[in-house]
Amino acid sequence: MKKLAIVPILVVALLLGAVLYVGSKVSDWLGGADPETVASGTLQSVREQARLTPLTARFVAVVTSTQSRFGLSARKTLIMPGMVRYEVDLARIQQSDLDWDSGTETLSVTLPPLELAGPEIDMAQIQEYGGGGVLTALTDAERVIDAANRQRGHQELLRQAREPIPMRLARDAAKRAVARSFAMPLRAAGIDATVEVRFSDEPSQEPSFLDRSRSLGEVYNESVARKAAEKESK
Repeated sequence: MKKLAIVPILVVALLLGAVLYVGSKVSDWLGGADPETVASGTLQSVREQARLTPLTARFVAVVTSTQSRFGLSARKTLIMPGMVRYEVDLARIQQSDLDWDSGTETLSVTLPPLELAGPEIDMAQIQEYGGGGVLTALTDAERVIDAANRQRGHQELLRQAREPIPMRLARDAAKRAVARSFAMPLRAAGIDATVEVRFSDEPSQEPSFLDRSRSLGEVYNESVARKAAEKESK
């Protein structure tokens, strides 16, 4: 009965306005500035966005609790859906979290650990089964069972949220958003660079998300070549 529903959301929009502004103005502001200067200016814009929510996921907890007293027993099962938000505190990114490698023309960005917010319980969808008859009528067994089920339900929702698959989906979405946020101003300034993003608590062997900034000319030429190939194939 356990179900998992992952609901990705569009995270680039959270940063797009500020990033486009930086990208359009960076050449005027800095006029031939080096990549580190562009990255530092972008960092301030990114930090002002405060928090990034790259993913929202819906989980369903199914838990059962039992009370036994005076030779009688009561048992109830709770089905509790809840939403969990995966967030990154962008304000925590420091200048020391940026590293420019001039040899490979790569900007490395280290993010603070992913945070979980919630769960937000969908009260309208909660379901309960079972009962205790005489025991619940004569004692507070039902109240104790309900409290235990709610606590265990919250714990189960968070346990599911920390599973490898949703955590990886959230990290990848956050990396893509942040990488593009730094790559766009670099591209606008005419700097051909690769942006590499990772989380500070990730294993060192875990691959990072890469975003290679490309000039508008490269994008245009690629589009023309693709259309020409499609026309020839017809």
